[in-house]
This record gives sequence, structure tokens and C-alpha cells, in this order.
Amino acid sequence: MKDEILKLKAETLKELERTKDPEALRDLEIKVLGRKGRLTEILRGLSGLSEEEKRDVGKLANEVKLELAAKLKEAKNHLLKFSRAEGAVDVTLPGEKLLRGHIHPITKVQNEIEDFFSSLGFMVLDGPELESDFFNFEALNIPRHHPARDMQDTFYIDHKNGEGEYDLVMRTHTSPVQVRAMRKYGAPLRSIMPGKCFRSEATDVRHEHTFYQVEGLMIDQNINLSHLKGILEALARHLYGPETKVRLRPKFYPFVEPGVNGEVSCFVCHGQGCRLCKSTGWLEIFGAGLVHPNVLRAGRIDPEKYQGFAFGFGLNRLVMLKYGIEDIRLFNSGDLRFLEQF
Repeated sequence: MKDEILKLKAETLKELERTKDPEALRDLEIKVLGRKGRLTEILRGLSGLSEEEKRDVGKLANEVKLELAAKLKEAKNHLLKFSRAEGAVDVTLPGEKLLRGHIHPITKVQNEIEDFFSSLGFMVLDGPELESDFFNFEALNIPRHHPARDMQDTFYIDHKNGEGEYDLVMRTHTSPVQVRAMRKYGAPLRSIMPGKCFRSEATDVRHEHTFYQVEGLMIDQNINLSHLKGILEALARHLYGPETKVRLRPKFYPFVEPGVNGEVSCFVCHGQGCRLCKSTGWLEIFGAGLVHPNVLRAGRIDPEKYQGFAFGFGLNRLVMLKYGIEDIRLFNSGDLRFLEQF
């Protein structure tokens, strides 16, 4: 009987070396040490032995059982440690398909615009989204209680200055970066300022409380409207094709004088009239003009020596026109069915 026990021990240790799977290890433990295992079957023959033989065989069986249990436990811990090891990979498992992300359409067009203006020597600048009342309004020739402020519904922050007036706002446009850039870099200056803006508006398919704008600014000596139109034409043709035309019509903006409304010929109907352009043949894209002298002074630039032009457009609207998107609220919806199209 001792020989049977020692043989079982040798066979179990040999099989243990070949076992690399936790499930197979568990089966081996049950087969050898379980209630109906091989060791139990061998020990059932103890009844036919003398008392002295029973003591010797029982002692050996107990020693073998403890040794095999320890070896099985060691093998379990080794397999568990390997399965949890950092970077451990089971190369026999089937591969998993990794989903690829998508660049947001606004980011895509913004990158395209930034590359275009960088090639013309323009800097790409940024500014704070939480802005002071001074930079958002006062420095842009929109003093407090001026009716032009009614054009922009504003999110004011619960913070008051020494005069008891709210003086912090979520910026309503990217124009404040104009004045910050003038104060930091002086003149001459060429830059664009893309970024997020906020207005307290009722949302619908064409209006959103959070949106993106791109502001452009050029300051130098002897700047006039022809320089402005040349830049706008170059941008429009870059975005919508070489046949695109630009027209400028007078429009009031408090921070430019004169101010113009920039329109491009419809890239769908090529000026013939369609649903997109409301049968006019033109799409309203830009707001622009020559920088008002008061804005230059706020930027600490002498308006007698330097002139400049500024333009701005809603990046969301450009993207909507480019890709035929009909609802501006889709941009911030987080809907993957929308985003995965780009």
C-alpha cells in the first residue's frame, strides 16, 4: 500500500508540472485529494492491515496529502499571479476590435482655418472664457448702458466691483482677445482668435447658448477695406472653392468703423438661388470692418499712426454650411450617431 501511495504522489507531481490551466488544476485536485479521490480509495484498504502497518501507512498518507495540497496551492497562486501580471497577454485569445475616435467637425474646420492663416503669417491666440466686463464690452467701444449691449444676451457671474456692478461675464464673443493681443504685442499685428463663446439665448435649430467663433485682426500702417476684402476672399475660396465670390454691405458694429456684413456666393447653387441661400444666391458669413479708434486706444495703440481691420464669424455656422448640418444643437449633443459621420 505504501508503494501505491508513493506512486500516486509521483504521478500527481508529474501531471502538476504539465498543468497550466486553473480549471484543469482544480480537476486534478478533486481527482487525487477529493472525498472520492484516488488517495481516499487507497486508504479504504487499511482495514485489512495490522495496527502497526495502519500507523505507518496512515502517517505516510497524511504526509503525502499535505505535500500534494501544498504543491497544488503553490501552482494555483502561480497561475493567479501570472493572469494578473501587468501587461500579461494571452496570445491564444481572439483579438478585439478597437473603436476609433472621430475628430469633432468644429475642430476639423478650426484646424483647417488655423493652418490657412498660419500660412499667411497670422498668430493663433487664445484668451479667457471668463472675461471682465471691461474687455468684453468697455474696451470694444460698448460702454455700460449703451444700446449695443442689448444685441448680446449675457451670462453675468455673481461678482460685483466696488461700484456694486457685475463685472465678470462668460465672454459673448472672441473680440476681447483683440484688445488683449494689442496690449501684449503692440503693432504691427496679425492674429486670429478662435474659441468658445456663451450667450443666454433660447436654443433652437439656429441658436445655441454655447458656440464657437473665430476672430481675425490685422493692424499696420495704411490699412484699408481692400486689405480686408482680400483676406476674406482668400479664406472663402479656401473653404468653398476657387469660384467663390465675396461682397461687403454696410452694417453697424460698435467696435469697427465703418462696419460691413460679409457674404459669399452660395457654393451649392453658385449664385442662382436655392433653399440653402433662401433664393438670394448669397450666404451671410462674416461680420467685419476697420477697427474703431477707441478700440485701438483701449489696446494702447496710436490710431493716428496705425489702422487695422477685424473680422469675425461663427465657426458653427461655417461647419453647418460646409457639411449641410441643419440643427446647431447637434454639435454639443454628444450623440455618437452624429459625430461618427465625420
